[in-house]
Amino acid sequence: MSLINQSLKKLAFLLMLGVMEVVVVSCGSAVKHSEEENGQAEDLSGNEKVLPPDKRPLAIENGKIFAKDGKRYLWGGNGDHEHFDITDCTLKDNQFHYGIGREKFSALLAPEFISVGKADSLYGDNARFLVLEIDGIAKAYSVKDLTRHEVVNDQINGKPVMAAYCILADLGAIYDRNIGGRPFTFALSGYTYYDPAVWEGMDGFVLWDRETESLWWPLIGKSVSGDMKGTPMKVLDENLWSQTTWKEVKTNYPEALVLAPGQDFERPREWARYKNIKPALTDGKSVAPKWGENARQP
Repeated sequence: MSLINQSLKKLAFLLMLGVMEVVVVSCGSAVKHSEEENGQAEDLSGNEKVLPPDKRPLAIENGKIFAKDGKRYLWGGNGDHEHFDITDCTLKDNQFHYGIGREKFSALLAPEFISVGKADSLYGDNARFLVLEIDGIAKAYSVKDLTRHEVVNDQINGKPVMAAYCILADLGAIYDRNIGGRPFTFALSGYTYYDPAVWEGMDGFVLWDRETESLWWPLIGKSVSGDMKGTPMKVLDENLWSQTTWKEVKTNYPEALVLAPGQDFERPREWARYKNIKPALTDGKSVAPKWGENARQP
């Protein structure tokens, strides 16, 4: 009996490996790269693997888009105050995926950092990173840890910045959070959106800001609803940051502050809101470079 049990266990293990291989291939090259770094990528619906595009749940079919008092909303959580007003949204209802809630991912508000020395045992040389340097101060954000948070609201030398990574679109960039003279705080809305004509038809996370609760879609680099509708995002000057690897970080930025892994925090129940604010113009680039397009060496 023990020999039979061992054979059955071995067969089950081989079958499991075969299924996992099929799933990984179906997710596309961007997800494959991220899974290689993270060991296993967690998708928005709570499954163990990122789902292929044709298997992702459409928000409109799951009752996540609804009308109330003459307005249209995206479901944002269990409280009525958490829903997103999309009455004026420029995106199409039938191209939203998921709808897991606005606070499901831990978009950091006050990130903590460790030294390169402490971080060195945590990452392989080929692990992907975003690295930022301003006035001799460097900060490094691993793609592995950004996949957990999607957004890290940070500052460097008093300048508000945001490191962001979307696993579905393989979009990783650092943004200036100062828009129209005011700092904004971003987080994941719980939704992704796709457009066959944008970013090769890949899904991209939809963000929201705490100050106006406008929605933003980084794949087109602008706000798509709310008070800030039409306002471009601000990709930070690409001379100040790059898409790189851990080997380059520790070689060229040995004094860098490295985003500490495993962070979480209690979501705030209240925060400051901007009143009487209007869409703003921004200068510079609004759409992030695709991975590898800002991979300059210092």
